[in-house]
Amino acid sequence: MERFERYNHWLVGLPRTAKQWLMIVADLLAFPLIFIAAYAVRVGDITPTIAQPWLILMAPLLTVPFLYTAGLYRAMVRYLGGEAAIAIFTGMTMAMVVLAAGGSMVGMDGTPRSVFIIYWALGMLYLGASRFLVRRYLFWALHRRQRQERVAIFGAGDSGIQLAMALSSGQQYQTVAFVDDLRGYQGSIIQGMPILSRQGLQRYVEQGRIDTVLLAMPSASRSQRLRVITFLEKLPVKVKSVPALHDIVSGKARLEQIRDVAIEDLLGRDPVPPQGNLLDACIAGKNVLVTGAGGSIGSELCRQIASLGARRLVLVEHNEFGLYSMEKELLELTAEIDIEIVPVLGSVVSRGLLETVCRRYGVHTVYHAAAYKHVPIVEMNPFSGVRNNIIGTFAAAEAAEASGVERFILVSTDKAVRPTNVMGATKRFAELVLQGMAARGSNTVFSMVRFGNVLGSSGSVVPLFREQITQGGPVTVTHPDVTRYFMTIPEASQLVIQAGSMAEGGEVFVLDMGEPVRIFDLATAMVHLMGYSVRDEKNPQGDIEVEYSGLRPGEKLYEELLFGEDGVGTRHPMIMQAREEALPWQDIEDALDAYREALETGDEKALVVLLRRYVKGYAPAAHGSVEGLLEQKPERPAEQPRSVLH
Repeated sequence: MERFERYNHWLVGLPRTAKQWLMIVADLLAFPLIFIAAYAVRVGDITPTIAQPWLILMAPLLTVPFLYTAGLYRAMVRYLGGEAAIAIFTGMTMAMVVLAAGGSMVGMDGTPRSVFIIYWALGMLYLGASRFLVRRYLFWALHRRQRQERVAIFGAGDSGIQLAMALSSGQQYQTVAFVDDLRGYQGSIIQGMPILSRQGLQRYVEQGRIDTVLLAMPSASRSQRLRVITFLEKLPVKVKSVPALHDIVSGKARLEQIRDVAIEDLLGRDPVPPQGNLLDACIAGKNVLVTGAGGSIGSELCRQIASLGARRLVLVEHNEFGLYSMEKELLELTAEIDIEIVPVLGSVVSRGLLETVCRRYGVHTVYHAAAYKHVPIVEMNPFSGVRNNIIGTFAAAEAAEASGVERFILVSTDKAVRPTNVMGATKRFAELVLQGMAARGSNTVFSMVRFGNVLGSSGSVVPLFREQITQGGPVTVTHPDVTRYFMTIPEASQLVIQAGSMAEGGEVFVLDMGEPVRIFDLATAMVHLMGYSVRDEKNPQGDIEVEYSGLRPGEKLYEELLFGEDGVGTRHPMIMQAREEALPWQDIEDALDAYREALETGDEKALVVLLRRYVKGYAPAAHGSVEGLLEQKPERPAEQPRSVLH
């Protein structure tokens, strides 16, 4: 057996040229026998002396060169397809015609003409069968080198078939079966593999015949994918997906690039196509400035703006590496686009810098995405939160107004609604600042766009869960009942742009985030889809444990997008306008002066008092307020697991 394995590996490892010559020699030896077999089939007996024995010699000497000319020997056996069948047909036909013509001219007494037709048919059969057997042998030999992951492809359409063909050329995956919900497909066979129903897939999994299910549904809607994923989540298998159809068509991804199931597929909400007129209104042909350009939302806004025909894009970012990375990416992205990219290193607190930049580059539209947003960090650093989120927003808005900017759009958060933390309270007061500036009258149109968590942002729970699962757990969730709204970064950025285009001054727009997601359910779904089971009281032998770390300072169980149920619809189905109370401009000015004084004197208690006075609904959680932190000074136990940033 070991000797055979060594021979097997030697044969597979031969150079391509050696394999070509091996096939040519094998065919040269086979075609004389094929001609004799054709003669025997026609005559009924192998006569010791054939009337024209030279035909036996000429058969391979003519056939092999014609097959070579037709391209048969240039094709790699492992990847033979329709072109190989054409080469075989062409080569054999040419060889038969020339051989028959030569025999007629020389004379072939005793050799029926139908022998050549039989020779052609047997030659076709031999070439097809031999290549198929060699192809199967090579796959078998290669697959013996490493243990393959047995997969079922969910989706027996064109994408599923192409995926199976792509995977067959590799050594990592072995396709066992297809799965499809169409009854007309079920029970059929593709490339030797059955098409199963969901019940059939469940039986295969229970029998241990499948390790992974690949979703080959790149054109399916999120709601359709969610129904499939919900079913697969109950099975003890890994679930992975192929790239989206638009990524395949655009060349960003290949069909065979397998990845984990995108977490947005678990949301089940299909994105609404953007309205082109709203996307272009504030961007096409204009000079646009984005603050916080290196952040999660800011960077995606920059990508969207660059693709929408802006004349100039100014990037304002206080993190040097973040600014460098974003500029580098945009220069590559816009290599063939007529747009000027201007990087500006600085803080939004610097009003003079922003006003100078806006004037110098003739900025028409500002998207203010710069903010400190991590709830526990801002809770422990209220000075920085107030300075950046409140004073910085006012400085940026004043600079925009003084330099004649047409529109100023603030990127806000759902944590500004009835906030229980400093971050949410500072963002709500930033909204109040812009509402006040719009109410007192301004040539600049100020508006705000409020939404929840975005998938893939810095501090997002999804990559943290994935990392914890990969390391064997535990997966840490702050509370069993905590819920959050989620949206993809590209979708949120497009909606921010569209909402800003609808503004007339002072509006607070709210994005439709769909249904809130229970974080515990999200964690367990990710555990199951990555092929593991949850370890709990019902399943003490499970793989991954879910632990609760407790709500952190300032965190809420449930997020809200509106103060009440009131919300006014807009011309975009995914965007509402909130009915929010505003403060008189004099109160805003007094509050800003008080904030500055508290920052200068280092008075944390004064900051909290000011936030509670001016931000309606701000009710610091007992464990999360700055007051509580100052009075109680709680210490985190050393053994407490790392918590999740929601």
